[in-house]
Amino acid sequence: MISLMLNPIHHPRSPGRESASPQAPNLERRNFIKAGGFATLAAALGAPIPFADKLGSGMVPRALAQQAEALTEVPGKRGLRILGDRPLNAETPVTLLDADITPTEHHFVRNNGHVPDRATKMDLAGWSLTIDGEVEKPLQLTLEALKQNYKTTTRALVLECGGNGRAGFQPPASGNQWTLGGVGCALYTGVLLKDVLKTAGVKSSAVYLGYIAEDPHLSRQPDKDAISRGVPIAKALDDHSLLAWEMNGEPLPALHGWPLRLICPGWPASVSGKWLKRLWVRDRVHDGTKMTGHSYKLPKFPVAPGTEVAAEDMAIIEELPVKSIITNPASGMEIGVNQTLALRGQAWSGFGDVTAMHVSYDFGASWIACALKQPRNPYAWQRWTADFKLPKKGYYEIWARATDRTGKMQPMLVPGWNPEGYCNNAMHRIAVKAV
Repeated sequence: MISLMLNPIHHPRSPGRESASPQAPNLERRNFIKAGGFATLAAALGAPIPFADKLGSGMVPRALAQQAEALTEVPGKRGLRILGDRPLNAETPVTLLDADITPTEHHFVRNNGHVPDRATKMDLAGWSLTIDGEVEKPLQLTLEALKQNYKTTTRALVLECGGNGRAGFQPPASGNQWTLGGVGCALYTGVLLKDVLKTAGVKSSAVYLGYIAEDPHLSRQPDKDAISRGVPIAKALDDHSLLAWEMNGEPLPALHGWPLRLICPGWPASVSGKWLKRLWVRDRVHDGTKMTGHSYKLPKFPVAPGTEVAAEDMAIIEELPVKSIITNPASGMEIGVNQTLALRGQAWSGFGDVTAMHVSYDFGASWIACALKQPRNPYAWQRWTADFKLPKKGYYEIWARATDRTGKMQPMLVPGWNPEGYCNNAMHRIAVKAV
């Protein structure tokens, strides 16, 4: 689902960009609404709209913005929506993200190349992890050596695609049109990356850690990497980055990086490389595949929608912004006006704990504080709940807004436009009808 529909201002599409997502705002529908006003909206929704005067100019009610979502099966998955099959990219409907720990079958998939044959066959023969570059002692480690020589830890960690929410941008950004389901919080078991790097002896000249993986490029040309990203050495050496071999108590599935993957929570999931074969400690910012140009970068300054931004005016995305979703009820439910509406969802931030959660049923004119659980561990998402009654019959929208420990909160609208459609953390909206 799109987190919010934009005001009906049409920007010409940038040359070479994909056509609008089927989930993007419909201009004809908005013009129809503009011409008919609130009476037209109420007729279309089949209910009066309390607080209609608080609805922003030209905004499309959540119920009218909904589109049927075709749910397609992927081996080892259930209920995911496929965005692309070469490479495989599939997101999770938000109602399937209700659990504190996301089941593997419901966790999103974001691939850049082919799944390696090794992972498909679960064949460890000849596999090892190389750690080299700006280190005192290059390492060649088997999976068994990692398990035996380092302290094992298990943590619940959120992974989120940097393009999660891309479908909300106008004009559309190229790439997979993720709505809100490119996120999950699974249990990962492995060792702290810093402990392994300590054995290697990171030199003072170290600046960045880049990963090299076994997933073949879509062209299957052996001299091309499907993706090779990384993080500053400080992120690699923090207390939260892992080398993981289990997901939810089982060996990593092939789709999730068997036999070993990197987990750098709070940052775009693209830095958490799967199917690892090498960690390269660099004396400069890593320049692997999808580390240059516009990949996983935002403009250094605000730009108007549709602007062409030079590569030198882009900065690498680090911490992801505060975000939340409503996991129950689903958008479009009906409830008796005297019944209690029980809401729940998840909230998270790349900047640390979420400290407050609020919801609104009157288009942001007032806000209700939610109950918010502490995370299981740093970088796990947090359960929130809210119970209240709607004041009278009619159509309502429930808006959800999280605030993190830095004081940053989710915006009502899709935040600053960027060429690749990254970091959309606009409030999630659902439609509810009181009858």
